[in-house]
Amino acid sequence: VAIKQVSLRKQPQKELIVNELLVVRNNKHPNIVNYLDSYLVGDKLWIIMEYMDGGPLSSVIKEVHMAEGEMAAICRE
Repeated sequence: VAIKQVSLRKQPQKELIVNELLVVRNNKHPNIVNYLDSYLVGDKLWIIMEYMDGGPLSSVIKEVHMAEGEMAAICRE
């Protein structure tokens, strides 16, 4: 599993996090990283998800440069 820790103190719109969790909790698909559970630990929200080899998507986006057609193909899949 992977654990994403979100500081609730730094989140001005906490309802956006709740809405996101409701969406990912109710949607399962073999081609996306699936939500497993979440816990409130102190002032942090721990979001438990399937582990995805290669690190977070934000890191991949910063390192990999793709042409528009490649991005479209990935989104289509």
